[in-house]
Amino acid sequence: MNRRDMLLAALVASLWGFNFVVIDWGMDGIPALLFVAIRFAIVSLAAFVVPRPAMSWRTIVGVGLFMSLGQFGLLYTSMAAGLQPGLAALLLQAQVVFTVLIAAGVLRERPSPAQIVGVTVGSVGLAIVAVGRGGNAPLLAVVLCLLAALSWAVGNVISRRARGVGGLSLTVWSSLVVPLPALGLSFVVDGSDAVAAGLAAFGWRPALSTLYTAGLCTLVGYAIFNALLGRNPSSAVVPWVLLAPVVAMLSAALLLGQHPTAAEAVGGAVLVVGVLVATLRRRARVTEPVVSAEAAVAGELERPPASPARI
Repeated sequence: MNRRDMLLAALVASLWGFNFVVIDWGMDGIPALLFVAIRFAIVSLAAFVVPRPAMSWRTIVGVGLFMSLGQFGLLYTSMAAGLQPGLAALLLQAQVVFTVLIAAGVLRERPSPAQIVGVTVGSVGLAIVAVGRGGNAPLLAVVLCLLAALSWAVGNVISRRARGVGGLSLTVWSSLVVPLPALGLSFVVDGSDAVAAGLAAFGWRPALSTLYTAGLCTLVGYAIFNALLGRNPSSAVVPWVLLAPVVAMLSAALLLGQHPTAAEAVGGAVLVVGVLVATLRRRARVTEPVVSAEAAVAGELERPPASPARI
């Protein structure tokens, strides 16, 4: 990667990391699932200009249900339940561990030795975070965030199984699945009075937060990330994503005064190391194919067509 592309990769990671603080800042007084519905209603407007991805509706709906509705519905709910943005960003990286495990069972994709080591190290990191979490990290919130990572991993495998071209187009079109179910779930979980109160309280802070998450993080972030994948090896681009939890924790500490406990910091560092080990690959002897942003974040790299694919 040249210097310009490295700066762009750092910019995207920073946008995605600061995203967690922006969500926490804007969601005050707004039911979590309602906030998710509004965010993806904005993202789905881009379907008017972004072409539909070359994959079946079954895959698009599956990715929307798990990678978008499940992941962000559970993530927002976990943060509303008291999980700090920095810790949420760290725990969500467990999706790499879950993706490797699910793909091994469902797709019969044998993990590489590096992935086995990475999954093991990442699991140790998760255990350290879970055992040593501070009083500001309720167990329920931690579990919900891990379920969000699991949902993301299922979405990764659905996309992987379809072998379709993802990236920004898949992100936009799968977002069409989210708004109505998220709104319906908000009515069920929060009640009509809470939804009405949330809509009435939707002022400039939630609006700015939504514009940031839907516009900068989703549309601009994925557009830049896909462009980077188009002109650089995936193994050179993907590790930059690991800056996101660092940015999230630093911004949460500086702007919100939220500092992780020693165990959370150590466990988070171990988790990130595990993800990095599971993601990095030996330099291939052939040219690497371009993969989607979702696949890249999950560490999914394909072998040449003559060989069986693996994550």
